[in-house]
Amino acid sequence: MTERNRQVWVVNKVKGSRQRFDRPRLRQYIEKLSHGLNKKYISTDKVLDKVCEGLPDELTVSQLIDFTAETAAALTTSYYQYSNLAARILERHLQKRVPARFSQNLEMLRAYKPGTGRRRKGLKMSYKHLIARDLYELVMAHREEIDRQIVAERDFDIDYFGFRTLEKSYLLKMDGVCHETPQFLLMRVALSLHLDSLSDAFESYDLMSRRFLLHASPTLFNAGTEFPNLSSCFLVGLQSDSLDGIFRTVHGCAMISKAAGGIGMHLSNVRAAGTYISGTNGTSSGIVPMLRVFNSTAKYVDQGGNKRPGAICAYLEPWHADIMEFLDLKKNHGKEEMRARDLFYALWIPDLFMRRVEKDQVWSLFSEDTAPGLSDTWGAEFESLYEQYEQEGRYLRQVKARKVWERIVYSQTETGTPFMLYKDACNAKCNQKNLGTIKSSNLCCEVVEYSCKDEIAVCNLGSVGLPMFVEDDGQGGLFFNLHKLHDVVRVLVRNLNRVIDVGAYPLDECRVSNTRHRPVAVGVQGLADAFFRLRYAFGSPESRRLNKAIFQTIYHAALDQSADLARREGPYSTFRGSPAANGVLQYDMWGTEPAETRDLWDWPGLKSKIRRFGLRNSLLVALMPTASTSQILGFTECFEPITSNIYTRRVLSGEHQVVNSYLVDDLDRLGLWNAHMKDQIIAANGSIQDIAGIPEHTKQLYKTVWDMSQKIIIDMAADRAPYVDQSQSMNLFLKDCTLAKMTSMHFYAWHKGLKTGMYYLRTQAASQAIKFTLSPTMERESRTSRIAEAVRRRNSRIRGSIAGNDAKDGSNSVPMCNALDPAGCQSCSG
Repeated sequence: MTERNRQVWVVNKVKGSRQRFDRPRLRQYIEKLSHGLNKKYISTDKVLDKVCEGLPDELTVSQLIDFTAETAAALTTSYYQYSNLAARILERHLQKRVPARFSQNLEMLRAYKPGTGRRRKGLKMSYKHLIARDLYELVMAHREEIDRQIVAERDFDIDYFGFRTLEKSYLLKMDGVCHETPQFLLMRVALSLHLDSLSDAFESYDLMSRRFLLHASPTLFNAGTEFPNLSSCFLVGLQSDSLDGIFRTVHGCAMISKAAGGIGMHLSNVRAAGTYISGTNGTSSGIVPMLRVFNSTAKYVDQGGNKRPGAICAYLEPWHADIMEFLDLKKNHGKEEMRARDLFYALWIPDLFMRRVEKDQVWSLFSEDTAPGLSDTWGAEFESLYEQYEQEGRYLRQVKARKVWERIVYSQTETGTPFMLYKDACNAKCNQKNLGTIKSSNLCCEVVEYSCKDEIAVCNLGSVGLPMFVEDDGQGGLFFNLHKLHDVVRVLVRNLNRVIDVGAYPLDECRVSNTRHRPVAVGVQGLADAFFRLRYAFGSPESRRLNKAIFQTIYHAALDQSADLARREGPYSTFRGSPAANGVLQYDMWGTEPAETRDLWDWPGLKSKIRRFGLRNSLLVALMPTASTSQILGFTECFEPITSNIYTRRVLSGEHQVVNSYLVDDLDRLGLWNAHMKDQIIAANGSIQDIAGIPEHTKQLYKTVWDMSQKIIIDMAADRAPYVDQSQSMNLFLKDCTLAKMTSMHFYAWHKGLKTGMYYLRTQAASQAIKFTLSPTMERESRTSRIAEAVRRRNSRIRGSIAGNDAKDGSNSVPMCNALDPAGCQSCSG
């Protein structure tokens, strides 16, 4: 039988029927869903031909839909709207599978009893409802009004990558099958935050469904359920340097990981290896064996395999005597008992260390049991105590500061870590410095908060979609609507403030801290998209002015809303004595003024309002990575430039092709977009800088991060930093990782006064596209250049040119917050 005449059977499990595959019927289904897409490039028959080529003899309806969507998605590199078509195929199927009304679907979710299919006869099993009683009762009482608010068509604004991300981890499931549409999810979140105000809930739903804002992953996962763990980030300190204190901290980290929280843990107060233990008359084994226990805990506590393994970042100050062993913990070689590769590592660096590296001076290594107070002090007080201990000879050993520095850089080129945060900048420029010394950041290096023995700092995150504020000016041009941004940020702050009150906490120490200080974090996504739409090259004078104006507006709106909340609900408990209470805002700590928005926002009036009413939230702005939530909304991540114009991204939800739609549209208008152009971009690892025929202004606009100086990224971060009262998850990117380049880069960031000097170090492999659909000639050329590069790297000297570690998957040079899902940290949406 020929392939054309081969019979394919489609099984409908619901109806219990079996019928022949009907190509015209599937064609009609796809054709309806391609409405509004560019028919110049979108071909229904092309999708159908490829589907028919790969069909098995028998498959279910769901398998047919899934296969058709995957086939359409595979064509994304030929034209980006195939991703939209693929998503629509899946989204329409999901909409048909669940009830059309939100209230009816919520009723089914509430009635669902997990595990009934595996229940033995006569065996009673306890379970939790998927939907909380208070949300259920609210919806049943106002079902008609709530159902009218749902705009089902907005599901189609989510592309294939975004929908697969939602399907994998976010949409509620019954018996392992998604039973919630994206719009239903957003309404569930909005209602759960505003059970007492339908108008506020509807406003929040509308803004989320139109992609103006989105909450962080834990809030999307759990809002409205019977396990409402909504907070993203937790900052933990060891209870004490004792066996009891260490294992109580292990338990705390396990409980936080169970609740989907990402953890930053400071451990500089743990005694170093070889120091005396009075309780046993023995010596300490140091931090390495202890961190292996935390490593096992992080791997074990994975929320029942439901979302992700636990994620813990350990913070250490470089004066700790175990610093060298700490820097080796994530390396891929060496003794296994000296490694803990599932944790993440960061340095909490005092300015004194950086100055001694600059001057090539000696650096003394201590253990806090014999040199107490070093982790509890900062600035001049720390330096005085450190130098006093040096004079008293309390150090365990001394090394050249540059020796430690070289080991830091070597570790970063091999593993992407340790992250770099500057202790004195974090403490000097923080509205919580009246509480005590801040000892660490969080998992993704953007949250800077006070924590102690009795308090585990918590932060609640959300982000605004910056491209949505680019609007038509009515004269054929575009502008960025700062007034609209101001309004939306106020809504997001109101929502995040509610998260503090309605969410559950894994530990009482978390609840105590969050309700006392009430910090929240407004972040952003899609800054590069906004620049593309406005035709601003990243780092151009226009982009730098807009960058400042955006973050001045966000900071003003957040403070303004928090002051209004304080007028109604009272200021947060520890407001008195804070810098803001004394009229000092973040930009004052940087010694600058918001000149770009001086005429737009009333800054003096805002300070007067804060003095009168206080603030409801101690901290308000932190720029998180947003990797997973950016996938959902379809924007570039946080504030970063693009890493490539065409690439393949591998995550737990599958392998996804990503194409810069703005570039494709520009090349199409120029008559340059075709298969040959696509292959040229792929062969150039997603860069267009060396492709003949593309105008220079287009090349400038679509530079990847590998095509620009890292000075631009650091300068842009420094420009916005006076309006970010926490910090920024700033990645840095280098093609060739030499000691000199990395040293220059780090010291430039430190001299700029940044709190986070570097989140991950990305090496060139991060942008290398999988070479799919290349012509044989281009593939040979690409392979030749890769071989030459490999030889050059191999022959470079380690000290003169520390070679970067190539990624295995072509999408990330090192694992991100989840070793199993390089792009899917579900805490900061990073």
